Amino acid sequence: LLVFLHGRGGDERSELDEAFFGALAGLGSRAPIVALPAGGDHSYWHDRADGDWGRYVVREVIPEVVRRYGIDRRRVAIGGISMGGFGAYDIAREHPGRFCAVAGHSPALWRSGGETAPGAFDDAEDFARHDVIGAARANPDAFGDGQLWLDAGDEDPFRPGDDAMAAALGDRVTAKTWPGGHEDSYWNEHWPDYARFYARALAGCDLDGWRRRLG
Repeated sequence: LLVFLHGRGGDERSELDEAFFGALAGLGSRAPIVALPAGGDHSYWHDRADGDWGRYVVREVIPEVVRRYGIDRRRVAIGGISMGGFGAYDIAREHPGRFCAVAGHSPALWRSGGETAPGAFDDAEDFARHDVIGAARANPDAFGDGQLWLDAGDEDPFRPGDDAMAAALGDRVTAKTWPGGHEDSYWNEHWPDYARFYARALAGCDLDGWRRRLG
């Protein structure tokens, strides 16, 4: 199962285009089932005043899709674009070891509360509770022992935060910088790369380690 989180202003249909379906088709039988939840306009996929968005993904979306399709609940990856990339890392931080892979594609990451976009967090305390760069600096393994990915275009406005995150994670993350900005044309070009990453990570997931973590 791949749980894929949309960006700000998007919805559960945002990725349903030719590039997305083409990348999955290219995987053949290795293609995961993909869950595309709706996260509101600017939830940033974390528990906050207007809803428990992170808990919704972990406690409602994943169990329901696992039940409906008979998926191995140990083989789950999480990723997303922009706001969704932040959300993927934040949810993984709160549930370390839950995911075989965690990926942010042009993730909306900030080094400090003062850099954040309006509406991304309720207040300074909310940012501090969900400071994924700070978490990575304190412990690069804070997101579990699954495979990590982070990519961004060389003209992306989130590059300062993304570069800081990649530096904090060090060799724990596969970090890519490709030509492009924060736009659909960039993500569509690299959907095949994303799909291959998720397929490899899910196929190689450490199921014995998953059992040990759950006791």
